[in-house]
Amino acid sequence: MVCLTVCCMVTAQAENFRIAKVAKNAVRIRYQESETRDTLPDWLYVKHDEVEECDLRVETDPTTQAVTIKNREGQTLFHATRHELLRGGATLAFDSPKDECLFGLGQFQDGYSNVRGLSRRLTQVNTQISLPMLLSSKGYGILWNNYGMTEFNPCGHSVRLIKSDATGQQEVVNVTSTEGGKQEIRQRHIYEADFEVFEPGDYGLLLDVGQKMARRHNLAIDGETVIEMQNLWLPPTASKIVHLETGHHHLTAELANGDQPVVYFNKVEDQTVFRSPVANAVDYTVFVGTPDEIIATYRDLTGKAPKMPTWALGYIHCRERFHSSEEILETANRFKQEQMPLSMIVQDWQYWGKYGWNSMRFDEEFYPDPKALTDSLHKMDIRLMVSVWSKIDKSSEVGLQMERDRYYIPGTDWIDFFNPDAAASYWKNFSERLVPLGIDAWWQDATEPENDDLDGRRVNNGRWDGALVRNVYPLLVNKTVYEGLVQAGKEPMILTRCGFPGIQRYGSALWSGDVGNDWETFRRQIVAGLGVQAAGIPWWTYDAGGFFRPQNQYTDSAYIERMLRWIETSVYLPLMRVHGYMSNTEPWNYGAEAQAIIADCLKERYRLLPYIDRCAKAVAEEGSTLMRPLVFDFANDAEALKQKYEYMFGPALLISPVTEPGVTTWRTYLPKHEGGWYDYRTGQHYDGGQYVNTPVTKAHIPVFLRAGYQIEE
Repeated sequence: MVCLTVCCMVTAQAENFRIAKVAKNAVRIRYQESETRDTLPDWLYVKHDEVEECDLRVETDPTTQAVTIKNREGQTLFHATRHELLRGGATLAFDSPKDECLFGLGQFQDGYSNVRGLSRRLTQVNTQISLPMLLSSKGYGILWNNYGMTEFNPCGHSVRLIKSDATGQQEVVNVTSTEGGKQEIRQRHIYEADFEVFEPGDYGLLLDVGQKMARRHNLAIDGETVIEMQNLWLPPTASKIVHLETGHHHLTAELANGDQPVVYFNKVEDQTVFRSPVANAVDYTVFVGTPDEIIATYRDLTGKAPKMPTWALGYIHCRERFHSSEEILETANRFKQEQMPLSMIVQDWQYWGKYGWNSMRFDEEFYPDPKALTDSLHKMDIRLMVSVWSKIDKSSEVGLQMERDRYYIPGTDWIDFFNPDAAASYWKNFSERLVPLGIDAWWQDATEPENDDLDGRRVNNGRWDGALVRNVYPLLVNKTVYEGLVQAGKEPMILTRCGFPGIQRYGSALWSGDVGNDWETFRRQIVAGLGVQAAGIPWWTYDAGGFFRPQNQYTDSAYIERMLRWIETSVYLPLMRVHGYMSNTEPWNYGAEAQAIIADCLKERYRLLPYIDRCAKAVAEEGSTLMRPLVFDFANDAEALKQKYEYMFGPALLISPVTEPGVTTWRTYLPKHEGGWYDYRTGQHYDGGQYVNTPVTKAHIPVFLRAGYQIEE
């Protein structure tokens, strides 16, 4: 065993290891076969220098290439057993004992908060944000420094399902697309297969439907449904851990026409694996400490989050879509008349009208004077956010210029932000056509880019394989806009549908994409948001009420109940925002009772605004986290780590979303805390370390104040 004390290059196969102390509580480890291989810019880190003082010891075994990280007392905190570069891919495996919980990886729709043993495919698609960063309940974090698609706990076995003669339900649905709204006819089909396992145990399953986007996730094993999720857009893969006995098993899946499903599976072992099929190196950073210490160091290395403007922390009102300046101003005035607070109103897509997709120009037939619109809103102390895409119609004025200069990703309508000249041209048009209009915030939509369009293409004038940089595109889009705004003397506020580690430094907030509205979707958004927080990105929200809504949404009491729970929980999200496809989402459209409840929610958000603003300051200055998975504050409470939907909102408030219909009481786990907890509304005291049942009405969800903390200064 060789003990490393500095960023020295070690010997043996070890001459290809580079280990650098990058912070007092972090080391970066890189294994590369040859320094002559093509390298990429370091888009991830803002700090590269080594530090003199480090509390960690790193030991390598020249024979096995194992890496062990210990603290000053000699306690092993992290043990990597395999570093492998093979056929252009990179693999890291490290120990993960049964009693460990792992959180993070970003926003996924599988409903898992603890991802130990789970198999996931980290790609960027609508409703899925891949952030290869983990927090362990054992006191360490790991950032996988790779820009391409990554397989988390890749499976060594697979079985292809074959379409049977049976067919399922046919339906006609309204969907969004990069061409606007349209209808699709979807026919479901039955797919089947058999497979065998040779020892009993827990198995990680990955269902891949075989298309860029899925319409349904469905899988049954031996007649028992193990995966079920429906939405108009879903990621192409879904994950599950199931227990299987030795022997043969029968798979059935009811999926969309054109799917080519494959189920991958592996027995869960006491190790965790990152594998990137296209990579130049095994490259990762290990952090040690509490979750707050880990995230603070992660942000110090990859870029601190600037202070979110206070005006962005209030209520953000959005719908799909406003059709004119007149509609926007009428709506803003109605909020004022109803005495319902509003900080920002949002113009979604297609304001460009006859000028073509994302032409960076308002159609004057409906928006005769955009600057007058923003001025009028500002007089009401309301800001305007406008949707701007990375896709531009090639027949538009801007698109013709981009096409002439070869600034598109080949074969797509997406701008090639890997090409610095293309990014500069995008910003030049953005700054000249939109920034002078007085717009306050920018909605960078579909920054994945949509449909995983980098896969199989080359970028930056053919310099790089798109697969090598497949996941980092949203980072470069936001970089372009943020740096341009700062240079122009503006206060950046960006909402973006996708992200990558480091995006927090660009003032970017993420949201969960075009999701449905049902209870299961609601539950999964909460878990997805906590996965974003555990991966170090502080600003996140969802479309409260769901993006895709029922046609009878204004009168359907069951939907309105769900919508209210979405909105009540959004009071306690980093950003509070309502949105909905083909919907006029204004509170007064849902009846007097719903309007009154929503009005109370908005007023509660503004009562909390000084507290939220202080937390936002801590995010910027201390690397803190506002929406806090319970591992942040109660890592030693095993029962707290099991809670998927509860979370801390800042250091003081425990949030317990109501995620089921028709309830009058709600069960909440109160983590172990000296001094206990107080019901935020009634003031009743409860001891920590127990489950409590509290009454709820349609108007509120349970919230508890942590003893020893306060909301007011």
